[in-house]
Amino acid sequence: MAKKGKNYLEAAKQVDAAKAYTVEEAIDLVKKIDFAKFDASLEVAYRLNVDPKQADQQIRGAVVLPNGTGKTQRVIVFAQGEQAKQAEAAGADVVGAEDLVEKIQDGWLDFDVAVATPPMMAQVGRLGRVLGPKGLMPNPKTGTVTMDVTKAVNDIKAGQVAYRVDKAGIVHAPIGKVSFDAAKLVENFKAMQDVIIKARPASAKGQYITSLSVSSTFGPGVKVDVASF
Repeated sequence: MAKKGKNYLEAAKQVDAAKAYTVEEAIDLVKKIDFAKFDASLEVAYRLNVDPKQADQQIRGAVVLPNGTGKTQRVIVFAQGEQAKQAEAAGADVVGAEDLVEKIQDGWLDFDVAVATPPMMAQVGRLGRVLGPKGLMPNPKTGTVTMDVTKAVNDIKAGQVAYRVDKAGIVHAPIGKVSFDAAKLVENFKAMQDVIIKARPASAKGQYITSLSVSSTFGPGVKVDVASF
């Protein structure tokens, strides 16, 4: 395990590792102990009692946070004809078809989210090995494979966050920036919380959310009392 720096250790001293905080307390504390020299992101980490190897327990989706993420997302859209025009009008950063596929095959990856219309997926599928490992592959579950490219681009630009459970059963997701008012971070947290709870698989047994923490980009995690919400 990498050695923690002085600033991290000083921040960690202010966190009671034996305590589970309310959401409001946790967010206030994370903001207080953040030591980054830039406007760090706040992230939630859910440990879920699911088995990601089971097809029906692969938690994945997207949510538009009410107060955004504080980050401007660079969006590309694979589309042709009318959908291409709609994507451009909605503010997509790059719109293309076969030409865009070839550009990415040549190594270009200067974007955060990719959207595709269903007819384009046959061509976009060739990028699976490139986009898949980076979490950039368009997917119907996150609303990024759709004919309604206007809504997709608008949602992403408005602060949509995509989330998925990893192999260890953990979901990591940003809920804003340290500079946000605590009340806005709490609102964003509640929006994320709602979709995580609604995503509970019918086959999941026992306690669904086994632990939850909030942290800033480089800061220590602050445990949240799951029973407090």
